[in-house]
Amino acid sequence: MLNIVLFGPPGAGKGTQSQKLIEKYQLVHLSTGDLLRGEINAGTTLGLKAKELMDKGILVPDEVVVGMIENKIKENSMAKGFIFDGFPRTVTQAQALDYMLSQNNTAITCMIALEVEDEELFKRVLLRGQTSGRPDDQNETLVRKRITEYNEKTLPVADYYRKQNKYLSVYGIGEIDEIFSTICSKIDTIS
Repeated sequence: MLNIVLFGPPGAGKGTQSQKLIEKYQLVHLSTGDLLRGEINAGTTLGLKAKELMDKGILVPDEVVVGMIENKIKENSMAKGFIFDGFPRTVTQAQALDYMLSQNNTAITCMIALEVEDEELFKRVLLRGQTSGRPDDQNETLVRKRITEYNEKTLPVADYYRKQNKYLSVYGIGEIDEIFSTICSKIDTIS
């Protein structure tokens, strides 16, 4: 089973590359945002718990998110693998994910980290904001804050996977297809 953590700051190209990876390797896309909305809409126990917390402005705890991911993995037990998008964001989440996957007889194959300089990210996200409709993509202060937040809080997850020899760095500037080709060549050497 091919399980990929697609990693990178806002604007690195994760959305673009994840769609191409899903198609090529026939992976199931696991986006924590989509999972939360899906569980809430389905009225599941986890979804109701998440909605209650979100309505109070409280972050959904890791165990709830990991539970939703586990449900999706069990629903897709015949999948060729999964691509994790937006998760894990902290080392604690990575550890919880690893434990849950081991309980389901699988593991993370690799982390693909899209490396892009901060100023390029800033430009990309503001450009995306012109068409995305997302207010957080249009506010320069918020964009810089999101990039800083990533560098301070999320970047340590890369070290977690680096220590497991699962970290693969890909330079995220250039033609989309060239970046995709580089990603695939790295995946193909380990899978």
